[in-house]
Amino acid sequence: MKAVVGSTIQSSSYDAGIELAKNATKGLRLPKIGFLFGSTKYTQAELLRGVKSFNPDIKVIGCTSNEAIMTPDGIIWNEDGFAGMLSLEDNELTVGVALTERGTDARVAGRRVAKEAMANAEKKYPPLAFALFTTPGSEEEYIKGIQDVLGEIPMFGGSAAAENSSLNWSVICENKSTNDGCAIAIFYTTKKVKNVFVNNYEKTKNMGIITKMDGPRKIVEIDNSLALKKYAEWNDIEAEDIMDDKLAYAAISVPLGVSTTKGETVLSHQLLKGNHDYSLEIGSNASVDTAVMQLKITEDGMIEGLVKGINQLKNEFKATAIVLLHSSGRKKYLDERIDEDFVALKNAIGDIPFIVTFTNSEFGTVDHSGALVANLSLSITGFSE
Repeated sequence: MKAVVGSTIQSSSYDAGIELAKNATKGLRLPKIGFLFGSTKYTQAELLRGVKSFNPDIKVIGCTSNEAIMTPDGIIWNEDGFAGMLSLEDNELTVGVALTERGTDARVAGRRVAKEAMANAEKKYPPLAFALFTTPGSEEEYIKGIQDVLGEIPMFGGSAAAENSSLNWSVICENKSTNDGCAIAIFYTTKKVKNVFVNNYEKTKNMGIITKMDGPRKIVEIDNSLALKKYAEWNDIEAEDIMDDKLAYAAISVPLGVSTTKGETVLSHQLLKGNHDYSLEIGSNASVDTAVMQLKITEDGMIEGLVKGINQLKNEFKATAIVLLHSSGRKKYLDERIDEDFVALKNAIGDIPFIVTFTNSEFGTVDHSGALVANLSLSITGFSE
């Protein structure tokens, strides 16, 4: 399998698409798929039209990124727009792609998009693996619907983000985009696809049972106490000091987490808002009568976690290309140290082509698990030679 990565900072959406396709397919004869991540400043339809005008046969999938992307050339950003694409070529690779709007039922949409992707690949049996990109809000339901059709096979992906905490995100596929839906790519190949899903947060002794929720993403009570007050107590602060959006940044280094059923890993929930009724809004699904714990991490720990994940992948797997979904919350917390994050990443990856997008949620797998959804995480996927 061959891979090429390229980028653009052209201000014109259409011209950016042409330049991106040219840079990201240089030296490839018949690229099969391009993972495209970029700015909300672009008109997505025009960006995709530009890509397809240069290479009409490549299948394209991806999403918008939070304020930047990373490639071997560095941190790619421009006020008027930026985008990057990693393209794969292999004679033994067949790809199917599809995009769907959410509609009234995200699980039904997941089933629909999986079937459409199989039809696009002209296959009647499940693939080796799939990539999924969604808009935020219904990630777990899309995955359930896809698994209804494909089964619990290896997967990776993330939910779209946007510049400056806006909600102007999109997922893209071929010549389409949506700000409320999902896009899937399925892979039929004799080669291997390997995902490493990490966050490097440490457990603390602060833990309790979720005793009341209001929907899947609002924790009302922990241990029968108001959730925001319990969290404030754990951190020796006043709940009133972290209400509204003040909680979002403060909790990046000390979020909540849940252990997977077999204990393979701890999934982190980003805390998005502290409500005036003392409930907590979170970035991925939780459920009542389950244990939740407080996690912790430092800036050094975030960078070390990135290196740890890359090394784990390289120790287990000889990759010819890497697609990395990197939490936008981690990026925000690192702030000016994001340059250090990139240098550590580049040194760890070496000369393997890669692309990084900054996401709201991250999806992946660990040993003996189905699809996992978390926040503040790193989903690192390698494609073999």
